[in-house]
Amino acid sequence: MKTNLKKITIKEKDANQRLDIFLAEKTKISRSQIQKMIKNRQIKINDLDVKKNGQLLNEKDVIKIAEAEKQKIIIKKEKSNKLAKVKIIAETDDYLVVEKPSGLLTHPTEAEEKDTLSTFLQKKYPAMKKLPPHKNRPGIVHRLDKDASGLLVVAKTTKMYNHLKKQFKERTVKKEYSVLVHGIMEKNNGEIDFPIDRGSDGKMVARPIMKETTLKNIKDTQNGKDAFTEFEVEKKYARYSLLNVKISTGRTNQIRVHMLAFNHPVVGDMLYYNKKLNRKKDQDLGRIFLHAKKLSFTDLNGKQQNFKIDLPAELQNFLDKLS
Repeated sequence: MKTNLKKITIKEKDANQRLDIFLAEKTKISRSQIQKMIKNRQIKINDLDVKKNGQLLNEKDVIKIAEAEKQKIIIKKEKSNKLAKVKIIAETDDYLVVEKPSGLLTHPTEAEEKDTLSTFLQKKYPAMKKLPPHKNRPGIVHRLDKDASGLLVVAKTTKMYNHLKKQFKERTVKKEYSVLVHGIMEKNNGEIDFPIDRGSDGKMVARPIMKETTLKNIKDTQNGKDAFTEFEVEKKYARYSLLNVKISTGRTNQIRVHMLAFNHPVVGDMLYYNKKLNRKKDQDLGRIFLHAKKLSFTDLNGKQQNFKIDLPAELQNFLDKLS
């Protein structure tokens, strides 16, 4: 039977994802079928056989999928229903408060990325296109990781942008997150203050504790930036802890990096995790359990604005199954 090859080149935004999860999201093939294809050597990366389902992808990797004529693989279009899940929580003449769904970038990182929160808002509010700081992210003063969900405030005027930027710089904006981590936290509350920097492998690193400490990791964080993460345990499960987390700094991947360094990686995190963990439930969840649930800032009149949202259904359902 004649065999064809379907090629997919990995972009920066898709790097560090598991191969099987990435293909399940990007194609119309089930994850179980993808795993069978990997086992049968029908999938290659850079012309090499894939040895495990969870192989992490790197930018510019070329995936080749062998397909028989009768087994047509249809690559899903980049445009997804993620944009339909964006919710406008509040709107004034000066700002928007939105709920970003998991799986949607806050703003483009590449020119060809069209489906992001920023581009969605520019289409809905064309006047925003002229706002600072950049044409790819007008009005954006903070962001959430692609796989995280929750509240963001976006400026609609230059005056409000500068007002919000000042608050973030002075660390007066209050942000709270619901975070589920692996393991039972020994302390019911505390603060993690390990400095954060970009490591030699490109990933963010914090000074780890206990068995995770290595000379390499310590070297990576000698010149790290200050980062402060407060946590309080809301509920303990058999092998997990649900945390209420507050951050006064906004370093890249801060909560995820700090929790890994504290030996309690975030559930569903496919980038910052402990390889010794049984992560089957992480894979079943299909996203990271990190949700920005509360946001407080002052408007141009100096009035405090407070917003709170519930957990998305997929996260609440995951917790219900643990109870």
